[in-house]
Amino acid sequence: MLQRTTLCAAGTALLLSLSLQAQQQAPAPATAQLSSSLGVYVFPAKGQAPEQQSNDEAACFGWAKTQTGIDPMAIKPQAAAAAPPPESASNAGSGSVAKGAVGGAVVGTAVGAIAGDTGKGAAIGATMGAFKGVGAKRKAQQQAAAQQQQAAAQQQQQAQASVAEQKASYNRAFAACLEGKGYTVK
Repeated sequence: MLQRTTLCAAGTALLLSLSLQAQQQAPAPATAQLSSSLGVYVFPAKGQAPEQQSNDEAACFGWAKTQTGIDPMAIKPQAAAAAPPPESASNAGSGSVAKGAVGGAVVGTAVGAIAGDTGKGAAIGATMGAFKGVGAKRKAQQQAAAQQQQAAAQQQQQAQASVAEQKASYNRAFAACLEGKGYTVK
C-alpha cells in the first residue's frame, strides 16, 4: 500500500513538472497581439522565432507610424471641406405667413373691387393667404429638417470612409516593413 501511494505521488509530481515545462515552452500569446489588433495576419516565412516576430512587429509598428503619420490606435476622421450649413428647421419658411397674407390681400382687393367691396375682399384674401403661408412654412421646415438629417448621415459616411482609408494606408506600410524582414503578410 505504501508503494502504491509513493507511485501515485511520484506520478502526480511528474505530471505537474511536465505541465509547467510545457507552459514555459509555449509561445507567449502577446506575440500576435500587435498584428491581430491591426487586423493583419503575419506568418514567419523564414522561421523567425515568436520573440523575434514580436520585436519585428514592434519595430514595424513604429516605422509605419512615422512614415504615414497615422497612429492606428487613435485614428480620427480627417476634416472634410465644410459645406455651407443648410437652413435650420426652426427658421425655415420665416416670412411665409406675412407674404401669404400680403399676396392674398392683393388678390382679395382685386376680387373685392369686382364684387363691389374692396375692404371685405382684402380681408378675406389676407386670411386665406395667411393660411397658405402657414402651410408653406410647415413644408419648408420639414424640408430643412430632412436636409439636416441627410447632411449628418453624409458626414458620418465620410468620417467612416476617412478612418478606413487611413487604416488601410497604415496597414500597407506596416505590411511592407514586415515583408522586408522576411514575413508573409495578408
